[in-house]
Amino acid sequence: MAYTIKLKYSDVTPRADYMNRRQLMGGAVGLATGLALGPALGASKYSADLDPTALEDISSYNNFYEFGTGKGDPASHAHKLTVDPWSVEIDGMVERPGSYGLEDILKKVTQEERIYRFRCVETWSMVVPWVGFELNQLLNMAGVQGGAKYVAFQTLFRPEEMPGQKTVNLEWPYREGLRLDEAMHPLTIMATGIYDEPMPKQNGAPLRLVVPWKYGYKSIKSIVRVTLTDKEPQTTWNMLQPNEYGFYSNVNPEVSHPRWSQAYEKPIGGGLFAKRQETLKFNGYEEEVASLYDGMDLVVNH
Repeated sequence: MAYTIKLKYSDVTPRADYMNRRQLMGGAVGLATGLALGPALGASKYSADLDPTALEDISSYNNFYEFGTGKGDPASHAHKLTVDPWSVEIDGMVERPGSYGLEDILKKVTQEERIYRFRCVETWSMVVPWVGFELNQLLNMAGVQGGAKYVAFQTLFRPEEMPGQKTVNLEWPYREGLRLDEAMHPLTIMATGIYDEPMPKQNGAPLRLVVPWKYGYKSIKSIVRVTLTDKEPQTTWNMLQPNEYGFYSNVNPEVSHPRWSQAYEKPIGGGLFAKRQETLKFNGYEEEVASLYDGMDLVVNH
């Protein structure tokens, strides 16, 4: 089902220009790994009908502490990251554990464009035209065993290329996790690009998770390990401050962060005078995902 929520930005790539560029580029866009995105990409039925934030803003305003804590640090330092070759270790409760090369993965999945709202826990937001594939395709490739309840993810640990990992700001490597039904939901994707272009390194190249109804830190970047388990996995921000960053981290304007309200957000790319807007429950995806949490106390399970 397509979404009809409308947002306007003063600093975006005009939609007509973007669509024209997509037609010209087709699908022969090389990834940073030297791979191609595949057949010409069409807009998914899951894409929101929104004006995307400009690529310049998406790629220059980032949280990626592996490269520093400033918003511009990832764009300044991530060029040092080696992303070719790349593989993902899939282990735990799966039928076919092992190291899966990204090149082999992309030959077996269907990639498409997903225009998603993106909401940071810090109350800023974007609209990102991701390119990627549903995570359930990768999990099915490995074969999920009965009894598995959660999916754990791990970011690359390479301090010589990721200088932020030499600090003690967080416990490295970065870790995140989802409940299995969340991971298998069709809205949950593994993204490989933005705007039909290779994923910028500062945005999590070459492979990152995107879960659009959750705060942005759940969408872990530069993934090298996926583990199926029957126990709720530890997650980095939850380990650091469990009262501030819950395991679920669903976007919920009714539940404030202990240090600020989540009722409003400010779109990136609108300049100093951009107006804040009301935050939507589940980031605007309530119709699609609310049933995952039927009967749950979303304050306790924040």
